[in-house]
Amino acid sequence: MNDTDQSSAVLKSLAAYLALRREAVLSAWRRAVDADPDLTTASTITRAQFVDHIPAVLDAFEWRLSAQNPSDRAQAHEEQTESAAEHGLHRWQQGYNQPEAMREWSHLHLCLLQELEDYQALNAGLDPAVMQFARRELVRLCSDGVCASAERYAQLQQSEAASRLKELEFALAQLKTLEQERAEGWREAAHDLRGRAHVIANAFAVLMRGGVSEQNRTKFSEMLRQGVQSLNKLLTDLMDQARLEAGHERRDITHFDVASLLKEFCDVNRPLAAERNLFLIAKGPTPLMVDGDSGKIQRIVQNLVLNALNVTEQGGVKVTWEAGENERRPQWALCVQDTGPGFKRVSATPLARVLKRATVEAHDAEQRNVSPSSPSLQAGAAPTLASQSSPPAQLPGGEGIGLSIVKRLCELLDASIELESSEGEGTTFRVIFPRRYGDSAGRP
Repeated sequence: MNDTDQSSAVLKSLAAYLALRREAVLSAWRRAVDADPDLTTASTITRAQFVDHIPAVLDAFEWRLSAQNPSDRAQAHEEQTESAAEHGLHRWQQGYNQPEAMREWSHLHLCLLQELEDYQALNAGLDPAVMQFARRELVRLCSDGVCASAERYAQLQQSEAASRLKELEFALAQLKTLEQERAEGWREAAHDLRGRAHVIANAFAVLMRGGVSEQNRTKFSEMLRQGVQSLNKLLTDLMDQARLEAGHERRDITHFDVASLLKEFCDVNRPLAAERNLFLIAKGPTPLMVDGDSGKIQRIVQNLVLNALNVTEQGGVKVTWEAGENERRPQWALCVQDTGPGFKRVSATPLARVLKRATVEAHDAEQRNVSPSSPSLQAGAAPTLASQSSPPAQLPGGEGIGLSIVKRLCELLDASIELESSEGEGTTFRVIFPRRYGDSAGRP
């Protein structure tokens, strides 16, 4: 047997020895890492997670030691590098920082070096050149592992930085959009205020003229009363919205029967629906005991129901409630369903679309019913109404603001709001409330 064959046989024997000692090497490596005071992350993961791709790295190392030709060694080196890179990826995902991953490689290097020394001690008379080659390959193993892990870490850091940049850009874009929407909302509110003030001023001007018939005087007096009521409601809503946006509202959690609250609300407002020839139905299990802020829940249902009545011309509004079945997260649901015109399906966020559409519809209704520039209210014109029939019962305006308040109140109460609507088929608002809160005093 020539020297080359002898060296190959020794290296194969060494590779077989290392394969037999695999578990001992991995156990020694784990102990060394656990004993290192600068390495703490390893203690939080399982042994399988700790070992990770290292067995594949060692397989490639042993193959490289026993390989007979350069192509096999090159392939073994490639697999070894790929496995080391995957190990670096997993260490990143497990929460390691880069220095920790590098120190682990140094401990693995020392454990494998100890195995080479033990093998040499057990086999006296080995050719020093063979063991020198084995040590060189071990150094290559650990240096490649460190480099592959460091390169993967750098790639991941770049990807994470790029991702954070995109998130920041998206957040800035959202903030800009939110500012624009907020400015638009206040602009619409100012428009609402001006419109109602004009209606009140013009109705008052007509009443102050002489020669107004008693019938028209009665109608314009009612118009004036409704305008003042609507203006008062709008101002109250604006104050509520301002308090919510400023974070001045706080939830007051108590234990109460929400079914009784909802039923009573519908009973009180059913005559208002009847004036418009609409139904108002309340349906749900009784009692339904929940933890929540009863005042804010009533404000939510009030805004949803009054808005629904205001846009519905035929049919009516149905208010339902039910308890959720999720025992781990107890919830209850409120639904307000109308038979109104509904909304077109477009790509905009549903609730944002509703806020915009509701505001536009409020303005349109205002212009249809009483326009400040209409001939009937101009100086010198006869004080007549567009329609000689009695006007339908008017609900307080400001629909867009009302829905915005609903959204803010839902956020305050940790509730989610969903919308189902299609043009010509009505709209359903569904609000999901928790049945328990962490700040529920005295509740389990």
